[in-house]
Amino acid sequence: MPQVRNQDVQNYGQGLMNLKDFRKSLKPPTRIIGGGSVLVALLALNLLAWLAVYDLSRPAFLEVNFFDVGQGDAIFIETPEKYQTLIDGGPNSAILEKLDGELPFWDNSLDLIILTHPEKDHLAGLLAVLKRYKVKNILWTGVTRDTAEFKEWQRLIQQEKEKEGAQIKIARLGQEIKLGKTVLRILHPFEDLEGREFKDSNNTSVIVKLVFGENSFLFTGDAYKSAEKELVNEGLEISSDVLKIGHHGSKTSTAPEFIEKVLPEIAVIQCGKDNSYGHPHPETLETLEKYGINILRTDLNGNIKIIFNGKNYEISNF
Repeated sequence: MPQVRNQDVQNYGQGLMNLKDFRKSLKPPTRIIGGGSVLVALLALNLLAWLAVYDLSRPAFLEVNFFDVGQGDAIFIETPEKYQTLIDGGPNSAILEKLDGELPFWDNSLDLIILTHPEKDHLAGLLAVLKRYKVKNILWTGVTRDTAEFKEWQRLIQQEKEKEGAQIKIARLGQEIKLGKTVLRILHPFEDLEGREFKDSNNTSVIVKLVFGENSFLFTGDAYKSAEKELVNEGLEISSDVLKIGHHGSKTSTAPEFIEKVLPEIAVIQCGKDNSYGHPHPETLETLEKYGINILRTDLNGNIKIIFNGKNYEISNF
């Protein structure tokens, strides 16, 4: 199994064939009496082989999906080599329906899941994912919480490790994960937080920079302005084409000096429609507008898909 090491680039898992463009057209074969069922099975295998050849001939794109899961975060990434990563799972099992829309019906595994921090609006959906999918690698901070969701998280990842051989790693600055030609760089937390308990774990969030060719994303979890300023003060390379705004657009995140350093073309805010927190906060929107950044919101735009070829990108809603 692959290992995640500081300043080392490692491969995760095995590439998976994704034929989602044809998923809805494929149906279970009708059972035929006698040898007919064998014929149907052979025809189905032939069709799948043809589709595999078609899929391999398609252009290589990176897809990043910001799912509309209500008041929470859930981001699904698929590389050109079909490595699949899920960053957070949202507040409930709605993530399963979202993944059903992206994965072929036979695909029951994920290469990597990242829990940015153990708050319910990021954690709860991952519990449902762990119960349905085989997860090869799990990256999280090791921060503990005294909640029912967290206790279930601990049970499930330990079960995944023992039964499925999942690799569990603690995130910290300096780690790099290679997914084909795509690289995930861990920028935060700055130290090992395993076993430490925080009443509010938002500011312990894993912050990840994704690099694919000339394109880049910055995913910030629910990190506060203080963490954002630390990234700036440490002189880390955080400029990115797309920024996932911290803490659902709350005024606790999106420091002006941080935005000036990242200077993205696109800012994505994941928040629930008519949420009780008033996210995104007007102050956050004003900061983004000041820098002329294109703002996308799951509460207004629904699911957001951004497709990159390493130089250019295309945005779609689905």
